[in-house]
Amino acid sequence: MRRSSAVYFASYALSLLGKGIAAVVMPLLVLDRTGDVLAAGVLAGAATAASAVTGLVAGLLVDRVDRRRVSVASDLLAALTVAALPVVDALRGLDMAWFLALGVVGAVVRAPGMTAQETLLPALAALGPAGPRRLDRLIATRETVGNVLLLAGPGLGGLLVGLLGLTPALLLATAATSLLAAATTLVLDPRAGAVPERRRDPSAAGGAVRRAGADLLDGWRFLGRSRLVLGATLVTAMLVAVLSSLQTTLMPAYFTGEGLPELTGLTLSAIAAGSIAGSALYAATAGRVRRRSWFVVGMLGTLVGFGAVGSMASPWLVLGAAALVGLTYAPASAVLGVLTVEATPDAMRGRVLGAQNTVMLSAPALTSAPLAAVATAAGLPVAGAVVAALAGATAIAALLAPAFRSLDAPGPREADGRPEGAGGPAERLPRRQAPG
Repeated sequence: MRRSSAVYFASYALSLLGKGIAAVVMPLLVLDRTGDVLAAGVLAGAATAASAVTGLVAGLLVDRVDRRRVSVASDLLAALTVAALPVVDALRGLDMAWFLALGVVGAVVRAPGMTAQETLLPALAALGPAGPRRLDRLIATRETVGNVLLLAGPGLGGLLVGLLGLTPALLLATAATSLLAAATTLVLDPRAGAVPERRRDPSAAGGAVRRAGADLLDGWRFLGRSRLVLGATLVTAMLVAVLSSLQTTLMPAYFTGEGLPELTGLTLSAIAAGSIAGSALYAATAGRVRRRSWFVVGMLGTLVGFGAVGSMASPWLVLGAAALVGLTYAPASAVLGVLTVEATPDAMRGRVLGAQNTVMLSAPALTSAPLAAVATAAGLPVAGAVVAALAGATAIAALLAPAFRSLDAPGPREADGRPEGAGGPAERLPRRQAPG
């Protein structure tokens, strides 16, 4: 049981469920207490910036400290941070300063836990029974769970607000799920969290800070030099940036202009619903359909789907195209995740994952404001065309990139159906996955 991936997925789901509840309750609380629509955006921006900055060093921690313990500690601290909100409200009353302080602290303590949690799955794949494409199935299953919770978490948060009213006490549900996630992670085999022994160069000069800086730089150098890992990071970051702009700016304006503001949130829901089906299909067919085939389908679906979304021809075409993007890209995303796991040495998996997360969290900042400016100056159709062009160019570049042409070539890591280094408990575990 301790090596069961089901235990991992239970912890992963509990963590995401709590975040989904908080994603609905927190903005409503901020708006209720401050009366300022901009305040919720300021809080979200501050939390995202804190996560991105913390991501720079979170990987360094995960590569030096037992990863299971980091995940557990992060969930416990996150639970305390969230539970502090209703306590502060009862004692002093919540204002924007408290929302910002606790929101930023929560983002900071969650960042190492997110990185640690993602390194545990390939480790469990190595400890579990051998089988062809086992890692493919596990990563696809994780994406399915993530997409289900992307819908269920906010839905449960909205239901709680409707049934119990808007109160900071609702955030105790998020605290409870974080505590349960920590307890579930403790059930996992301790070997899943073990980090490789560090080989220290006795001639290396400098103190601990300088060595930490050098280690951190090594992770970024690996990300820049590995064409496969860099390509997967850039493709994912660009699509995250495009989706963020659609969700926060273009779709609200478009559906409001169409007189259907209630459909605004359905764009993300349509993508999530399509992704559930796509990742589940990939998990069921892993090993029977070539990775390159799934990758091509994903890029073509991205090209066509975002082209239709960007056209803004009709509300239902936009929603259908969003579902198509989710359905076709989810398997391609799983392929990129597996390939990145196989390409990244376990000893620097945390640092590379932290670098990737920083790039992806920062990417929306490069597109949101410019696209909003385009929409304001030239109109929504032009902004939609720019979104379609960005996504289409990314898909075409990925299809033509040499790094993504040979995705099915077996290597030593697949000799017995396990990732490289997974031959036994004493051996080091596999390679890291990209964010799903």
